[in-house]
Amino acid sequence: MKADELLLERVSVARLGEPGPTDEQLDGMFRAALRAPDHGQLRPWRFLTVSAGERRRLGELYAEAVLAKSPGAAPEALEKARNMPLRAPLVIVVIARPQEHPKVPRLEQLLAAGCAAHGLLLSAHAQGLGAIWRTGEMAFERVVEEGLGLSAGECILGFIYVGTPLGQPRNAPHLEPGDFVKNWPDD
Repeated sequence: MKADELLLERVSVARLGEPGPTDEQLDGMFRAALRAPDHGQLRPWRFLTVSAGERRRLGELYAEAVLAKSPGAAPEALEKARNMPLRAPLVIVVIARPQEHPKVPRLEQLLAAGCAAHGLLLSAHAQGLGAIWRTGEMAFERVVEEGLGLSAGECILGFIYVGTPLGQPRNAPHLEPGDFVKNWPDD
């Protein structure tokens, strides 16, 4: 696949099934992520992979977070939380780990970590896999952060679900650059 096709055709794929990525595909995805722009070579990111039975453990952690926030949560809400990580064979937790630096502000480091996540998505697409970046409330729950072992100052940027597309992925919407780009000063 040519680079311009990859960039113009990638879409999020919500319906994912087995098989998940092979070790070789996953290695390629992480190698692509590590090429993200990184002023100062701080590597302000890290990733956790959650596959097989560990996805059920992550679901239990999500249910704990729901209960911590709403002690009287309905059984349906708990079941929904438990099932969230089961939507794909592999879940990759994208964690930003910004560091104090005199020339690289925190925001730039968060953006670099986001670019690393985008590299994962692009590589998955290039290898014929489906992937979707989900954030949602679980990314901001202290119970989830602690359960995943985040250190002080780290934050979850999202959960990338990866697997085989179930059905034909949708076509990328046609967007016009002129709707988003203007000259400055305004002509």
